[in-house]
Amino acid sequence: MLINCFGMKSLVVGSREYWYQKAKTVIEERVAVFGNKRERAKNVIFLVGDGMGVTTLTAARIFKGQREGKFGEDTELAWEKFPALALAKTYNLDAQIGESSACATALLCGVKANFETVGLDGKGRFENCFSSFTSRVDSLVDWAQQEGKSTGIVTNTRITHATPAALYSHSSSRYWEDDSKVPTLSRKSCKDIARQLVEDDPGRHINVLLGGGRRHWLPKVSNDPESLHEEGRRLDGRNLIEDWLREKKKRGVKAEYVWKKSQFDQINPFKVDQLLGLFAYSHMEFETDRDKSDNGDPSLSEMAVKALSILSRNQKGYFLFVESGRIDHAHHFNNPFRALEETLVLESTLLSILSAVNLQETLIVLTSDHSHVLTLGGLTTPKGNNILGMDSKMSDVDNMPYSTLLYGNGPGFNVPRPIPTNLSIEEKNAVHGAAVPRKWATHGGEDVPVYAIGPLSSTLFTGTVDQSYVPHAVAYIACLAEFKQRCMMNNEISNSSQTFQTNCVTSSDNSSGRSAVVLASSVLGKDESRQSNSSSPSPLSVFLLTIYSFASSKKFYHCFL
Repeated sequence: MLINCFGMKSLVVGSREYWYQKAKTVIEERVAVFGNKRERAKNVIFLVGDGMGVTTLTAARIFKGQREGKFGEDTELAWEKFPALALAKTYNLDAQIGESSACATALLCGVKANFETVGLDGKGRFENCFSSFTSRVDSLVDWAQQEGKSTGIVTNTRITHATPAALYSHSSSRYWEDDSKVPTLSRKSCKDIARQLVEDDPGRHINVLLGGGRRHWLPKVSNDPESLHEEGRRLDGRNLIEDWLREKKKRGVKAEYVWKKSQFDQINPFKVDQLLGLFAYSHMEFETDRDKSDNGDPSLSEMAVKALSILSRNQKGYFLFVESGRIDHAHHFNNPFRALEETLVLESTLLSILSAVNLQETLIVLTSDHSHVLTLGGLTTPKGNNILGMDSKMSDVDNMPYSTLLYGNGPGFNVPRPIPTNLSIEEKNAVHGAAVPRKWATHGGEDVPVYAIGPLSSTLFTGTVDQSYVPHAVAYIACLAEFKQRCMMNNEISNSSQTFQTNCVTSSDNSSGRSAVVLASSVLGKDESRQSNSSSPSPLSVFLLTIYSFASSKKFYHCFL
């Protein structure tokens, strides 16, 4: 424990309580600056572009425009019209460069986690089964179900993969997707991720599960129904698909399982309460390779719309998670075409969602778990230059051409370096050059954008935040978990002593008239947050900003509160 200037105990840096309190403090500060609004979100839709960093977004914007016959640079992606934008820090508790499962734990559970663990706080240790017993943390799915909301997960990766797994599992290794990956000595004590999804809360109550990864559900002796030469990977002999259906039947729940598009299309969303769709042995195909026939797979957009049709029947609202997960995989291969294509898949999915929801009662958050080592650079590169092509100038060292999209590391490295051609905008298999040889490109460590629209989005999604802040902000807006009392209290508190407005109404976010003094929000103390409902900063906040500028590293400003 640490002692602050008043002799009070402070939280241990990096503990679960630390991340919870840190997020709560930032929320209080921003509500104090921007005004105590009584809005709430009945529904939450959380979209993730796995590996979608700023360079990917810029390149995808140009890629989209050039496909439409335009220059591309002035094209807009759908989320770029959202009113709220923040930056999130993607480092893990023990790693400078973020990894998917630990990033997802921060993004969906609200605590920074250790590298390659999932659904655990800092006490969880990689591949240490017993450390998971005391380090499990709830997720946005837990919080939504506690308030009676319907929940759904849609992804084009395996449903047990690193990012979606953070919503329902608690594992010392993201790789423990089935029991064959769990060390023999740990199998009796620690369930694999797929088994947790089928047997435990909140997984068994998730209404919609759509993605890939049948191999982790099927026993070793069972062949996959689509990839007939492949068999399941489970060593316990269990068919978890049958177990999932059996458990729903036992509870009297109307449930269906599908594994190809024709079956999926026949599902009536008004006649099913829980839907499981596993459309691939491993990950679903990249969009450019997807089989669109009846025997193939639905698109990410089709899966999201179907999920919304089922979830929106709940009058208490819903939480839907949607992941375009194969952006990340394409970048690992140094293949920008597929990465950009999968980014546009996320955009088309968002557009379908926007046409089906009421933004006055729905919060939409779109972000990434981490970035990648993709760069976009050139010299006197003309506007409209093919985003997959070469720069207009040769290298001034070896007098050879180079592509404007390059990678910091990965399989694109070669000696002598590869000479690119001015590729067609539809050239899908090209591997772009990399500076450092690696079989599998690494992630990038820079901050990623967080876009938001809906109630209170412009109030809480601003500035630069820890990734672990995001789910707490969502919880505040939707009145979940520790913030559920915000919408349960009916008494009006006078403006002179009010911390938060408590009578909640459904309303769209309106950021007009907000104070332009944003910096002061990062230094307002608890007493300051109880000042009047004015959006203008008080003299104390301006004073604290000055103090903070000189002494923030030692948090001296706490002594003035």
